[in-house]
Amino acid sequence: MQNLHNIHAVTAIAPASVADNTAAVSAIIDTFGYAQCEFLITLGAIADADATFAVTMEHGDAANLSDTAAVTATNLQGALADAGFQFDSDNGVRRIGYLKAKRYVRLTVTPTANSGSAIFGVTALLGAPTLSPTPNP
Repeated sequence: MQNLHNIHAVTAIAPASVADNTAAVSAIIDTFGYAQCEFLITLGAIADADATFAVTMEHGDAANLSDTAAVTATNLQGALADAGFQFDSDNGVRRIGYLKAKRYVRLTVTPTANSGSAIFGVTALLGAPTLSPTPNP
């Protein structure tokens, strides 16, 4: 387990109820000063009986991600397919790790066949800091 002073948590996607197929795009996470980033996808109730949610990740060195590129498997801890979820994943947690290759990263959750309510949020957990302790509020 990581020491509290060696991690920093940032809200990437605030918890919300999604009732359509609009992609939820995270905030751009600045990994400056950290070698790793793990995204924790926290799930609540998922009402639709056939909805699926795919997860993708992009990174770049421009603060606005104007140079965005898809993160390759060599820079992931885990598989994006395993971070995805579906209608029967109520109250679970999915996670996917990013091994820093570029400074900025973001995660996107894209629903398919979601006409009911699906509640989820995403937290970015930054780790392996170059300086410690980290700024935890």
